[in-house]
Amino acid sequence: MRPFNPLFVFIYYLVGFVSAILHPTTVEGMEDLPRSGVLLCPNHASNWDPILVALRLPVNYRLHIMAKEELFRYPLLGWLLHRVGAFPVSRGSNDIQSVKTAIQSIKAGDNLLVFPEGTVVRNGVGCVDGLPAHAKGGVAMIGVRTGAIMVPVFVDGEKRLFHRTRIIFGKPYQPVYTGRHGTAEEMQKIADDILEAAYALGGQAVGGTPLCREE
Repeated sequence: MRPFNPLFVFIYYLVGFVSAILHPTTVEGMEDLPRSGVLLCPNHASNWDPILVALRLPVNYRLHIMAKEELFRYPLLGWLLHRVGAFPVSRGSNDIQSVKTAIQSIKAGDNLLVFPEGTVVRNGVGCVDGLPAHAKGGVAMIGVRTGAIMVPVFVDGEKRLFHRTRIIFGKPYQPVYTGRHGTAEEMQKIADDILEAAYALGGQAVGGTPLCREE
């Protein structure tokens, strides 16, 4: 587990204070959230999502975040993400090291946040090449191989300054698979199910409205 870090605590409360002004949030379902070995699986509509979710969890929740490496290219954002427990993943490639880091964090008793869609998926108003939301099987593989408690999370899509964003934590999801690690088809179904559960918390359906993917 990560040791107590006074700098992290200072940043947590400082950034939390600023974000509460710019992007206030309301939270539901925290009372059912397990304390350790949790794999949080939110929908992904904005680059603000990992920060907003992380800052509404307890300061001692020991959260790690798998985030796209492009975010770490912005000096301030990258610095903040590192301080709140994030690590980069290279999309479009077989990033073995990131997967190992993710698995190790769960096995160490910490918690992990992974976006099943693997990229930002916005409401597709005005999009030319709208694509439906789609889960990546990797999130299921991490959950199954670590025995993590998989929890769907819904985050409101539109982020407007000084307007509230809903964050809803769902009930733990129990994956069903055969054998020790399941088949590729079973992993994909688990990933699709957890993403569908996340959207359902917000009263939305996966692929029910035009969505556009931001690479």
